[in-house]
Amino acid sequence: MKKSSRPEIPRKTIYRLSIYLRCLQRLKENEMQTVSSEALARAAGVKPTQLRKDLTYFGQFGTRGLGYDVDQLAKMIGDLLGTSRLQPVVLVGVGNLGAALLQYRGFEQEGFEILAAFDLDPVRAREKAPKIPVHGMERIGDFVQKKHVRMAIVAVPAAVAQEVINDLVENGVVGILNFAPVVPHVPENVMVNNVNLAIELENLSYFIQD
Repeated sequence: MKKSSRPEIPRKTIYRLSIYLRCLQRLKENEMQTVSSEALARAAGVKPTQLRKDLTYFGQFGTRGLGYDVDQLAKMIGDLLGTSRLQPVVLVGVGNLGAALLQYRGFEQEGFEILAAFDLDPVRAREKAPKIPVHGMERIGDFVQKKHVRMAIVAVPAAVAQEVINDLVENGVVGILNFAPVVPHVPENVMVNNVNLAIELENLSYFIQD
């Protein structure tokens, strides 16, 4: 396999870069052209030293006394994260959670386009009709390959999650946002972000104890 020319960046840094990008987008909406490292760090909730360390992956840039060019920095981070153009995504599992995710219009604003959804019962009645096509599970492989989809959102029951993820990986998906309450086994080249809402609430519960 050809080694990527991109720098190896820690996962926590990638997460912070996403936060910086959103802060920069808000600055652009407010027609701000430059921002200091202190102001951007404050908006992102990190220390200025941490921000400057994270941005060293782009080399040395910025003007002392003036800070960073908002448009330039946003483009650099967007290019690195791959969100400068719409990334095609599929969603698997159109139950209550999956249907709610399909109604969310923010994905396209952030650089992601859900092309289609897949479900065991694609024609069942739903409270709100999805605005994108919902196909049967048997069509996942062909669709993913033909559309060159490399990212997927999985919102299926735990019992079938591993099977669904295996199918996605076999057909070329290498990035998965997993809402199923399991930690799936995947090859080393596949990245899975597990979102378990119960665990998140459990963590919050610790901090609110008297």
